[in-house]
Amino acid sequence: MSASRRSGATDELGPDEPGEPGGSDLLAALLDGMDAALCAFDADGVVTHWNREAERILGWTAAEAVGRHGFAGWAVRSADAEEVQARLLSAMRAPGRQVHEFALVTKGGGRVLVRTQSAAVRGPDGKPAGVYCAFSEVHAQIDLERSIALSEALFEDASWGVVLVDADLRPAVVNAHAARALGVGRTSVLGRPLGELLARGVEELEGALTHVLAEGAPPAPADMWVTVRAPEGEKRRCWRSGFLRLASPLAEEPVPLGVGWLFEDVTEAKQGEQEAALLRFRTNQLHRAARAAAECEDPAEAATVHLDFALAGFADHALVDRVADRPRAEGTDGPGPVRLVRLAATPAGAPGPSLLTGAAGLPLRYPEGHPALQCVERGGTVRADAGSVSAQRAREWALERQWPGDAVHALCVVLRSRGRTLGAVTFLRGSGRSRFERSDTAYAEDVAVRIATALDLAETLRDRPETRAP
Repeated sequence: MSASRRSGATDELGPDEPGEPGGSDLLAALLDGMDAALCAFDADGVVTHWNREAERILGWTAAEAVGRHGFAGWAVRSADAEEVQARLLSAMRAPGRQVHEFALVTKGGGRVLVRTQSAAVRGPDGKPAGVYCAFSEVHAQIDLERSIALSEALFEDASWGVVLVDADLRPAVVNAHAARALGVGRTSVLGRPLGELLARGVEELEGALTHVLAEGAPPAPADMWVTVRAPEGEKRRCWRSGFLRLASPLAEEPVPLGVGWLFEDVTEAKQGEQEAALLRFRTNQLHRAARAAAECEDPAEAATVHLDFALAGFADHALVDRVADRPRAEGTDGPGPVRLVRLAATPAGAPGPSLLTGAAGLPLRYPEGHPALQCVERGGTVRADAGSVSAQRAREWALERQWPGDAVHALCVVLRSRGRTLGAVTFLRGSGRSRFERSDTAYAEDVAVRIATALDLAETLRDRPETRAP
């Protein structure tokens, strides 16, 4: 027997048309294809319809259910039968749908708590002709409601960003937190390419989304550095991101609908970790340099040891210039302009240890206003940058200052010991590195103190009578 009684169903749907499926067969197919359990009662409370989902939940077949009067004696306990019958049939006299919860009895004798939605069925004259009742297990309904509530909470109140990206890698739904992080409104972001929202990092993000669409969710979150376009300028942020592939539950085979992207801004924590790691590394370098320099017989060689250890991860080139004897200025009793002599330098062509130079003592032809000269004259640190110029102009900028041609960032630190200015050490970075920051300056000054101490000791030993050559 089908999910509906053969007698009467065709009359309600109308006569079968030639060449078309029978009305009762169509109704039975529709009812059996529903995901929810459904039964119906006529005005006297007799079961007229019973679909396959109702059979799955309770175990009673359509043949066993259709034609029974109410649920008494088979689908509910006798003590509850009258109350359940009254609550179901009350929908014929009430407007809209009625929602109830009660326990039904399975064919095996077990009990299932269900949630029902019932409403009146109207006849041709508009009067109630019966009641239909759709029901599902309460735990399944609660799971559905929780899923809906979770989705709504994520897109309204979540303290991290949530973005649903479609299969074309365009945002389809964005929560308030994500919109603030992207610096745009929730509606204006929809459907726009990610490249319009992010200045940098979009390639890595799109690669991750494409991977998730093809392979599924990664096993762990990923930290992604992106640059966001904001009204006040570009901001570099680190987002700890998790990804979920979204597939349609209605398809026989999983069909990707897009990707769920959840992220949290961890920029400050990440920067703190990086700064702590950098500080540990630089502290270790200073310690190792001090131990290596202590083994050098020549203090000048110890100065180059400090220079070499400082370069690791810090700069591409380094130069040490000492102050030459300053002749008296013409017509005055004071000294002339500052002159510097190259004492040590890293190889310009290939990496290698610093080399002691300047044995001839010839002054460097630094132009007026050179950063190293400013550093010595002021007794403080000077920073210089080529700026946003072409590669050719940056090379000219470096060569004009007698630095290697690939230098675009410079940091000149004064060498002082026992209250005297001995010279300057210059650290240079290429275009692949960032400009020198305040933390870099503090580290360079620590290195400069050690180099200055070694050079001061070298001069002292050289000037002692017992160390002079006969």
